[in-house]
Amino acid sequence: MTEDERAREAGAVDTTEDGRADLAWTSIGGLVRHAAARYAGREAVVDGRVRIDYAQLGERVERAAAACMAAGVEPGDRVAVWAPNTLEWIVSALGAVSAGAVLVPLNTRFKGSEAAYVLQRSRARLLFVTGTFLGTSYVASLRRAAAEGEGSGPLPGLPHLEQVVVLSEDAPDSFRTWKEFLTGGDSVTAEAVRARTDAIPGSAPSDIIFTSGTTGSPKGAVISHAQSLRCYEVWSELAGLREGDRYLIVNPFFHTFGYKAGVIACLMRGATMVPQPVFNVDTVLANIAAERISVLPGPPTLHQSLLDHPQRDHHDLSALRLVVTGAAVVPLQLVERLRGELHIGTVLTAYGLSEASGIVTMCRRGDPAEIIASTSGRAIPGTEVRIADPEGAALAAGRAGEVWVRGHNVMRGYFEDPVETAEAITPEGWLRTGDVGVLDAAGNLRITDRIKDMFIVGGFNAYPAEIEQLLGLHPDIADVAVVGIPDPRLGEVGKAYAVRRPGAVLTADDLIAWSRREMANYKVPREVEFVTELPRNASGKVLKRELRTR
Repeated sequence: MTEDERAREAGAVDTTEDGRADLAWTSIGGLVRHAAARYAGREAVVDGRVRIDYAQLGERVERAAAACMAAGVEPGDRVAVWAPNTLEWIVSALGAVSAGAVLVPLNTRFKGSEAAYVLQRSRARLLFVTGTFLGTSYVASLRRAAAEGEGSGPLPGLPHLEQVVVLSEDAPDSFRTWKEFLTGGDSVTAEAVRARTDAIPGSAPSDIIFTSGTTGSPKGAVISHAQSLRCYEVWSELAGLREGDRYLIVNPFFHTFGYKAGVIACLMRGATMVPQPVFNVDTVLANIAAERISVLPGPPTLHQSLLDHPQRDHHDLSALRLVVTGAAVVPLQLVERLRGELHIGTVLTAYGLSEASGIVTMCRRGDPAEIIASTSGRAIPGTEVRIADPEGAALAAGRAGEVWVRGHNVMRGYFEDPVETAEAITPEGWLRTGDVGVLDAAGNLRITDRIKDMFIVGGFNAYPAEIEQLLGLHPDIADVAVVGIPDPRLGEVGKAYAVRRPGAVLTADDLIAWSRREMANYKVPREVEFVTELPRNASGKVLKRELRTR
């Protein structure tokens, strides 16, 4: 292994085509400081009317880190963010990790009870939360979910949560506004912040991404600073992200794709971040034209909506040069249209999961359209991908089996859950992904199925076991199973097969309406079929395959 390869493995040095070898990051906080100095005058974030350069971003993050320290945040403490894509999300999250905290991003589609579960499970001490978003008061939602308990903090049902900061100008009693929170850090010196950041080792956890599993309870994948840095330096290099790019970040920050392939990658390359809180194709078109957007990653549904919009030709999209997609089957026609109609020079596909830092395989620039459309590319540098049979033996090219991954991208484990960790990671370090795939002779991976029954709704992972658990709380439901079915717009959506309790007159519309109140929108079944009983095998397991073939 060369010196550069060893440095890259440590997540410390950049050795890209332009010969830079001056990046001595040991932590994400170190990366922020480096970016603030290297790209000082370059525009860093455009959020509505607010425009700041990298030096200003560095100052804001340092102030947020000081405020976290003043609030009592210690290295290793968990700090959560429950907010849409905004400048405040970027500053609060980066400030927390610069102070040594472990970031816990919360899905903006969560209901109060879902957010409360992750906050309790992670024992988060501090929460940054948006005010009202899409007509919903997140504060009120969380208050209702955590109203009862013995805690002395702002939310009795969450005894470990000591402080809640509302990212707005107003906050209820016992909560703090963003301005008040930042002012609290004025007594902490820049030297103290720098010393705290410098003391964070690369092996320390940088974030915990909660992802649902077959048990129905979300589990937190723990990823370190060094893993995050190395993986997204690799991503940036393979994608060809470069200084001066203008990156429209539609992918949610609570997802690895939005935070790390977005914010972290932009910090590495000096690209401008343009966060968009909600996916709306009209807003996407307007942003691309007005901000001269050159980079637009996202699920295939985003790009398909863009291509099919009747007013597309009324917007100047000529600056677009890079698209990275994944999370679903990508039609060959989509790749060809992006290249032919929009003249996008680089269109790539990739595959990842939270337990592998969000990146496992990726196509390379120059790959033919049919490889980009039909596969998710090859293993990223420094990692291995194998297709395994049920006993774990490697299968030959062309044979389907479970996708296993090993390398620097594999999580440290599930947060405080050694049993689930041992189930997911073999003693030899292989991560069992639960996905079924096939490798071709060149090592390109094609995902064909999901062992864990997961399906993907518009780019969001939906887990039947979790949805079934929630549906089972309805008083009129005796039994229920959920499967993914094709949908022309979202790729897949959920369909529930439900058994009513005796005497119940519950309708499909009733159950769907109830679901919209109780769970994130992407989890809500779009169809409900009532049955007298679910098909089961001799051991009592529901035969999902039979349900899918109906």
